[in-house]
Amino acid sequence: MGFTAKQLAFSVAVLGLVSFILGVLAENKKPPSGTPIPGKGVVICSYPSDPSVVLGSLSFVFLVAATAVGFASLFYPYKGLSIPQYIMFKDSTFVIFFNITVFTTGLGAALLLWPIIEERKHLNNKVHHDPSTTCPTAKTGLLGGGAFCHLIRLCCGW
Repeated sequence: MGFTAKQLAFSVAVLGLVSFILGVLAENKKPPSGTPIPGKGVVICSYPSDPSVVLGSLSFVFLVAATAVGFASLFYPYKGLSIPQYIMFKDSTFVIFFNITVFTTGLGAALLLWPIIEERKHLNNKVHHDPSTTCPTAKTGLLGGGAFCHLIRLCCGW
């Protein structure tokens, strides 16, 4: 027994919605900054508990899963019949929506990964030799922006 179009569409929608929710939660849970603790020639940053890295990473994983299922559903044969790819890519409407979807997926992935990597670097490197350090965190708004790019992708294409 194969998958139906409704099952694949429902899977993409659920995975995408979970990715969106986790991305928004990650943005809301991200601390604005750490607490600088001055020492002799160094500043040690103390950061509060930060679930944004885990939530953002899970959001990215669900984005990849939704994209994989969505991409597979485009070329999956329904009832044993498949449409050749060259025929689908001759249709200009399909090509436009396909490209918009690929672009927003890449943008959403980049906007999710950038603050996750930056936040992880800040949490790992807590000792700074610059006494004017203010204990930064990753840029605010990127996780939420990535989540909303993914929501746009869901509304537009797969």
